[in-house]
This record gives sequence, structure tokens and C-alpha cells, in this order.
Amino acid sequence: MLKQATALTSYKNAKRLRRTMSLPEVLLWQILRKQPGYVKFRRQHPIGRYVLDFYVVESKLGIEIDGIAHDMGDQPKRDEERDQWIEAQGIRMLRIAAKDVLADPAAVADSIVRLCTER
Repeated sequence: MLKQATALTSYKNAKRLRRTMSLPEVLLWQILRKQPGYVKFRRQHPIGRYVLDFYVVESKLGIEIDGIAHDMGDQPKRDEERDQWIEAQGIRMLRIAAKDVLADPAAVADSIVRLCTER
């Protein structure tokens, strides 16, 4: 029962997060969603009790866009624990700095697509 409640909470949280994406996430999504059919991206994808910023099912690749808050307080430790759990589910994690997306979202998108097609 607890597992179902957690999954339901994750799905509701993912839906909310889709409406409140950060600027770097929006810029990247505008490019990724227009990719040719060979790479399909999901945004704000729930996995367990977590929600990935982007996910590629075929490549089993989770993508997180990290703002400055990810460098503060206990957040790095929490991110590490989160990544370990997600990777234990067979999903490879890719973390990208928000400042890199803001600087050149097309280049970041291109790198992600190349990574997905090489796998």
C-alpha cells in the first residue's frame, strides 16, 4: 500500500513539475521534444519516489539539470543518494549544470542526443 501511495505522489508531483519547469529545463525541452523519432524524451518522469527532469526509455538515461542550489547545504549528499538509488534501478544518470544549458541549449541538446544514439 505504501508503494502505491508513493507512486501516486510521484505522479502528482511530476504533473506539477511539468507546469513549473525552470528556465533551463524549458529551453532544453523546446529543443529535445522536436528531435527526430529515433530519440523520444520524457519530461518530469517519475521513477520510484523521485522525478527525473528528462528521461529516455530506450537508452535508460535519466537527465537532471542542476542549478546552484544543488551545490549548497546537504543537497550534494542527497543528490548522490538519489543517483545511487536510480542507478540501482538500471538507469544511467547525467547531470548538467543549468548555466551550461542557459549558455547554449542547442549544444547541450546535441550532446544528449549523441549520447543516446551511441548507446
